[in-house]
Amino acid sequence: MTELLSLKEASMNFKMKLIQELGYMSDGTYVLMKDGTRCLDRYMKEPVRLDNMAILPGSIIILDDNELSILSFLEEFGDVL
Repeated sequence: MTELLSLKEASMNFKMKLIQELGYMSDGTYVLMKDGTRCLDRYMKEPVRLDNMAILPGSIIILDDNELSILSFLEEFGDVL
């Protein structure tokens, strides 16, 4: 079984290194695409803040950590938890 880790308590430095490993960047507030544009939540179409991002197991899709986005992801990709 996959171990779940919360990003809520992770340091900003850790989060920045994590997204860099996934091919993203940050301006210190928002997650940015390689071209410098803000990464939008796949379902809400709103910019994802570094301090409120979520990455579900088996995915490199960065979401906003809110119920609608998480439930929409699970509906689209199945229960990865």
